[in-house]
Amino acid sequence: MLKNTLVIKDLILKYGKSYSNSGNSSVQIALLTWKINYLQKHFILHRNDHCGRKGLLKLVSRRRKLLDYIKSHQHRHYLFLIKDLSLRY
Repeated sequence: MLKNTLVIKDLILKYGKSYSNSGNSSVQIALLTWKINYLQKHFILHRNDHCGRKGLLKLVSRRRKLLDYIKSHQHRHYLFLIKDLSLRY
C-alpha cells in the first residue's frame, strides 16, 4: 500500500507541480493511466472478472473525455501527455 501511495504522490507532483494540485486535468489523466495499466495486469490473471472490466471501460472513457478537453484547450500539452504517458505510438 505504501508503494502505491508514493507512486500517486509522485504523479501528482510531476503533472500538477505541487502536492495540493490533484484536481488538475493532467494529474487526473496520469492517475487514470496508472490505474488502467494496473487493471490490465489484473485481467491477465483474472480473465473472468467481467464486473472489473466494466469499471475499466469507465476509467478509459473518463480518460478519453479528459484528453479531449486538453486537446481542445491546450494542444501542445496534449501532445506532451500522449508522448510522456505512452498512450499512442
